[in-house]
Amino acid sequence: MKNADDLKQVVKEKYGQIAKASKTSGCCGPACCGDADNKIVGYTVMKDEYNHLEGYVAEADLGLGCGLPTEHAGIKKGDTVVDLGSGAGNDVFVARAIVGDGGKVIGIDMTEEMIAKANINNAMLGYKNVEFKLGDIEQMPLKDNFADVVVSNCVLNLVSDKQKAFSEIYRILKPGSHFCVSDIVLKGELPVGLKKSAEMYAGCVAGALQQADYLGIIKETGFSNIEIKKTKVIDLPDDVLREYINDSEIELFRKNNIGIFSITVIGYKNK
Repeated sequence: MKNADDLKQVVKEKYGQIAKASKTSGCCGPACCGDADNKIVGYTVMKDEYNHLEGYVAEADLGLGCGLPTEHAGIKKGDTVVDLGSGAGNDVFVARAIVGDGGKVIGIDMTEEMIAKANINNAMLGYKNVEFKLGDIEQMPLKDNFADVVVSNCVLNLVSDKQKAFSEIYRILKPGSHFCVSDIVLKGELPVGLKKSAEMYAGCVAGALQQADYLGIIKETGFSNIEIKKTKVIDLPDDVLREYINDSEIELFRKNNIGIFSITVIGYKNK
């Protein structure tokens, strides 16, 4: 079992590769979870489409999300928004379209290559109230009580210390403000073959918690009015599953009480 530092390095290296390639179309794309001979290449089932949203920038969309947190985040004109694991800037630019010139949007990412790509995209757009910062979600380079809204898209499942991550979200939010994140959670026990896959960890689900445990961490951190705004079943096709598990395990996996889900959840910091 890799320790937290090892896992963080795996994630950082994989997403650095994605930023350099800039051609992957899903969180299990070729730069993330495999190579040209791997059947998982090009797998895009996690992704939700963004191109109907105001502020969408195709160059910033690397297909790495599993939801649309900005649609449920209640962002208002003039807000200060922080996007965690901002990648090439996809959610940042969508949030910028909502906050307008009077707001501010900051993206945080631990991957130098992603920050560089996001800054290139922002230079092309010319936004003066958008900033990208290199940093860890477990130790954000932001002051206390800073943000009106914190968003994140399919990133916190890749963070080893989720308790620390949500504590940091709580710290940087203004009193009475809120977060809205889309993330991967589990229901029921996944087959051992999937759990042990380093590729699945770096790209998708092996770092995910049981949904009840995930929501429990949010509550323990001090957030209130916690609500799941959207749930989506991640329907892994059999040819992908057979790379990791046998047919009998697939049959068990297909039962309703076992599965991988994308949830979009919101929670409020007390005033």
